Amino acid sequence: MKAKAKIGIIGGTGVYDPKMFKLKETLKLSTPYGAPSDDIQIGDMGGVRIAFMQRHGPGHIYPPHKVNYRANIWAMKQLGVERIISPCAVGSLQEEFEPGQIAIVDQFIDFTKSRSYTFYDGPKTVHVSAADPICAELRGLFIKEAKRNKIPFHEEGTYVCIEGPRFSTRAESQMFRAFADVIGMTLCPEAQLARELEICYISLGMITDYDVWAEHPVDVDTILRTMAENVDKIQRLIMSTLSKIPEVRKKCDCSDTLKAAGA
Repeated sequence: MKAKAKIGIIGGTGVYDPKMFKLKETLKLSTPYGAPSDDIQIGDMGGVRIAFMQRHGPGHIYPPHKVNYRANIWAMKQLGVERIISPCAVGSLQEEFEPGQIAIVDQFIDFTKSRSYTFYDGPKTVHVSAADPICAELRGLFIKEAKRNKIPFHEEGTYVCIEGPRFSTRAESQMFRAFADVIGMTLCPEAQLARELEICYISLGMITDYDVWAEHPVDVDTILRTMAENVDKIQRLIMSTLSKIPEVRKKCDCSDTLKAAGA
């Protein structure tokens, strides 16, 4: 199948803006792992062909622990996607990671419990390295554009992924602070599944709140309000960076992860 798009965006409605995205076609796909979260929209964003999918489905019907991550990533691969950009909401575990900023993370810690984590369930066992789970080339490009556009951001950080849909207890939040910078519910297994299919992956975390280690407990209204006030930063960053992404992948090892795993 000829590639429909080489760049995919898995995100929420905040990133999808008809003024930015010129829709060409909508595709309903099936995969060996069931249906993806939503139909995939193919269109142009800033002159670049994009495959866009809403991670949580139309109307946010799938909570983070019920998202069919394997079907979503497999569907992107079916369309010829080689790079995935993943905007998401995250909470802050550190004072300097302030609400309204963007975290371009480079590491994750997986505290999820019940998700389907791999495409390799047997009979062949494949151990894909996750030492550096985020694409180095994409990180470099987004960091450069964030600086150029004077968007407040952090160019590295560790994302701890929890199961959800509940938020952390104060004790959990204090524990996570010792090891991570931001907290969310969707990076895992999305990032590692992309790596198993040799797709470059980057997470752009919009920091919406301080997690419950801080004085005031996190609440949904605060998250939604902060997202609405700052979603333009994510939009500007993506639009600015898309045209800078080279056609051929040469500066990362993402396309060779299976070779290194002996697959």
